[in-house]
Amino acid sequence: MHNYLDLTGKVALVTGASSGIGAATAAVFADLGAHVAIGYHLNEKGAEAVRAKIAATGAKAVAIQADMRNAAEIARMVQSAVEQLGPIDILVNNAGSLVARIPVAKLTEEGWDEVIDLNLKSAALCSQAVMASMIERGSGAIINVVSIAGRNGGGPGAGPYAAAKGGLISFTKSMAKELAPHGVRVNAVSPGVIDTPFHEVFSTPEMMQNFVKAIPLGRVGMAMECATAIAFLASGAASYVVGETLEVNGGQLML
Repeated sequence: MHNYLDLTGKVALVTGASSGIGAATAAVFADLGAHVAIGYHLNEKGAEAVRAKIAATGAKAVAIQADMRNAAEIARMVQSAVEQLGPIDILVNNAGSLVARIPVAKLTEEGWDEVIDLNLKSAALCSQAVMASMIERGSGAIINVVSIAGRNGGGPGAGPYAAAKGGLISFTKSMAKELAPHGVRVNAVSPGVIDTPFHEVFSTPEMMQNFVKAIPLGRVGMAMECATAIAFLASGAASYVVGETLEVNGGQLML
């Protein structure tokens, strides 16, 4: 039986991969045959746990620390990944965070910049750091992890985060138009309410109950359910999918 999601021999860089959707994506990629670079910022313990779990299966993985808000650190991360694993075939821009729930009336300039830099600028800089090699080789896939917040404005105090993710949805289309002629596909996955550390930090149990009431499937999603959608977009099975944002939200938002 042919595996249309086969990633054997591909090199993937997943940012924000020390937990949640990023960690699940790294594991799925490795299971499909890819060599995986696990990008992380502060959670070294989590990144090492992901690396060790993948290595235990016989797959190749490395963990690389970098601040995704800084172009020089991104360049260093990409260079390290290439030196250890080879040219990057797949980039998943997953690094990001709500940072804090802050009403617009209390928003500071510094707070705005932090959220935009972490969720939007990081994806642009990281894509820029890998695209030249992809263009030279005439192939590659970039998947941006956005959010349902980018479509509906998000929950209470999520304005900057929603704006950043909405911007990344648009930027996905812009990059897709630029890179498709060179054989590089750019798409996005938009998670809804997913059971990850994100909501453990930023959402109360009451908020989660209210979220579930709006989800036709009647439950929150799992990180692995986003990871497999990302793997589809990274694989040859999605060879004619370009500039799309795939909604993974249990029916909470249908477009």
